[in-house]
Amino acid sequence: MSEGTNVLVVEDNTELASLYSSWLGAEWAVTSVSDGDEAVEAVTSETEIIVLDRRLPGRSGDEVLERVRADGYDCQVVIVTAVEPDFDIIEMGFDDYLVKPVDRETLNRCLERLQRRSEYDAELREYYAQVSKKAVLEARKPEPELRNSEEYRQLEERVAAQADRADSLLDELFESGSDVQLFHGLLGGHAGTAN
Repeated sequence: MSEGTNVLVVEDNTELASLYSSWLGAEWAVTSVSDGDEAVEAVTSETEIIVLDRRLPGRSGDEVLERVRADGYDCQVVIVTAVEPDFDIIEMGFDDYLVKPVDRETLNRCLERLQRRSEYDAELREYYAQVSKKAVLEARKPEPELRNSEEYRQLEERVAAQADRADSLLDELFESGSDVQLFHGLLGGHAGTAN
């Protein structure tokens, strides 16, 4: 987890907003706003995680989430709300959903899990970009030319190293007690098994 991760807390109950900020402030860079319109204005390309209530004055949390996604922000969003989940959440673009009351440990654990997922996603993107380059070269270049290329050997080393890093991050997700077992099952194994 990086200490500079920017978290936006969107909560109209000022006591809860202060509580969340104090819980997260030691490990995260926290900004807090109290309504949906402020939230839309506060989200920037630097925002990495949004802690979002669904019931807000002005724009609802659902509307804030729609706007954030429509504006192309790639931050992760955890809904923290008293609204019990219903089937409407299926189409919503959030990353996690916590029902109030939420304690300090649960909130911090959720954000740590989201941070690790983000690190894994970035590593996996880089891994597949390198695998794609390797596949293109293998499809277009004769084997002797590949064997004689120092650049190709370096690419092979990067692919192997990135597979190992992706596997390590996935193992960390497993160890954190995350819901990654389901994620892992959907992928059919670690990143390293994809080559």
